[in-house]
Amino acid sequence: MQSFDTNTLVRNPCVGICCLDESDLCIACKRSGIEIAEWGMYDSSEKKAVLAKIEQRYLEEESKY
Repeated sequence: MQSFDTNTLVRNPCVGICCLDESDLCIACKRSGIEIAEWGMYDSSEKKAVLAKIEQRYLEEESKY
């Protein structure tokens, strides 16, 4: 039986609405096409870095309005 360290599991931000905008960002989860394609290959620190980028992207989008 394989055990998993829950501290290393990072949630996938996908919400099932995959549509890239003109900036190559998903309109739903705010990941880039590359980040979506490579998510499964990222280790937990890389995934956490992507989540931080996503948060920044949402903040930047909100500041436009």
